[in-house]
Amino acid sequence: MAKDKVVYVCKECGQESPKWVGRCPSCGQWNTYVEQVVRRETASRLLPEGLGEKTERVKPRTLSEIETREEPRIDMHDAELNRVLGGGLVQGSLVLLGGEPGIGKSTLVLQTVMNLRNLRILYVSGEESARQLKLRANRLNVEQAQGGQDSQECLIVCETSLEQIFNHIKNTQPQLVIIDSIQTISTEAVESSPGSLSQVRECAAMLLKFAKTQNVPVILIGHITKEGTLAGPKVLEHIVDTVLQFEGDQHYLYRILRSIKNRFGSTAELGIYEMRADGLRQVSNPSELLLNANHEGLSGVAVSSAIEGVRPFLIETQALVSTAAYGNPQRSATGFDGRRLNMLLAVLEKRVGFKLAQKDVFLNIAGGLRVSDPAMDLSVIAAILSSNIDTGIESDVCMAGEVGLSGEIRPVARIEQRIAEAEKLGFQRILIPRANLKGLDVERYKIELVPVRKVEEALRELFG
Repeated sequence: MAKDKVVYVCKECGQESPKWVGRCPSCGQWNTYVEQVVRRETASRLLPEGLGEKTERVKPRTLSEIETREEPRIDMHDAELNRVLGGGLVQGSLVLLGGEPGIGKSTLVLQTVMNLRNLRILYVSGEESARQLKLRANRLNVEQAQGGQDSQECLIVCETSLEQIFNHIKNTQPQLVIIDSIQTISTEAVESSPGSLSQVRECAAMLLKFAKTQNVPVILIGHITKEGTLAGPKVLEHIVDTVLQFEGDQHYLYRILRSIKNRFGSTAELGIYEMRADGLRQVSNPSELLLNANHEGLSGVAVSSAIEGVRPFLIETQALVSTAAYGNPQRSATGFDGRRLNMLLAVLEKRVGFKLAQKDVFLNIAGGLRVSDPAMDLSVIAAILSSNIDTGIESDVCMAGEVGLSGEIRPVARIEQRIAEAEKLGFQRILIPRANLKGLDVERYKIELVPVRKVEEALRELFG
């Protein structure tokens, strides 16, 4: 019998090495290599008969010889989830939903699958008992939890052995499989504890083999900490088809669903949920919830028309400028890139002439969101200056524009959607880059469009 091979794998990036090293040469992290035993048998041999059938041999073909057809997607009956997935769940795909413990991953999946009709689902729970799942479903006010007509379509099993899970799949023939969570599942092919790097990778490979051969979608739930020390989503990104990140601050009500990797759709989409006592509620119009209507007369508040993916929404930018209490001024940004904040402060000092070198600057994006849209630059500068001179900005004014290093206001994408969103919410004026007026039908909008070319012009329009 051949001896098993031992390799060392980085739990951060998956880099392999024949010996243990202190620092990973690929990602540069320290003390991340763990021992892994490589067995001679493959994962497909461990699948039950009928679940790991080999496909017939094929010969290389040109693109013109390959036949394609439109694959119908599974409607999840959740507009936010469907948008992030790219239009629904693809048959035979392997989807990973990652996030910090307690953020609401299991709640999102449970309330989604319990609302699906005419779809046989196998929900495998490795963390909670069946009674705990029943209590959770009752709390979510899902009618199937009360014994609805379609409650028999969602089957619950509490199991941590992958071999037993495949036996349940073979007996029930589900159309959708949920694994909650991948860190609790283990296989007999690997001699290590559940949640270890080797167990997670082997179980994911076997589930991928099952999903592709049987054309059944599988959703994996995985935990990840802020430090990224737990093996799971970071290693599985190379295996799965789609990686969804469920994030948000537990002190805020809002949860953000992002697509980090998606082979069947865009990675720029964004889904917003509100955490309530009876579960997660879809936020179809986030602008009304992210705007504070009572900021009249308050300084340091500016409203920006931002875009995430193809979705426009208005959001408050809050800034506080104060005299530095200590010798070294502080620069702090929450929900915004700190390096870009330093760049905008340098533009204010060099191009506009405002001296902020000896002052503390604090920036916050309201609602606990993190936005990377460059069109936020103009509102950031406006909020900082408003707080510096202690003068409020009119509440019926919003803005969108990217600021360049020479102080110019650069054009932004999807300006029509930004203007329409501001007009829908009752704003009277919107500051936009002058370059965006080219080809824009101004007469169709009731809101006043204020084109600006430089930062000085924008500040003059806001503060006179």
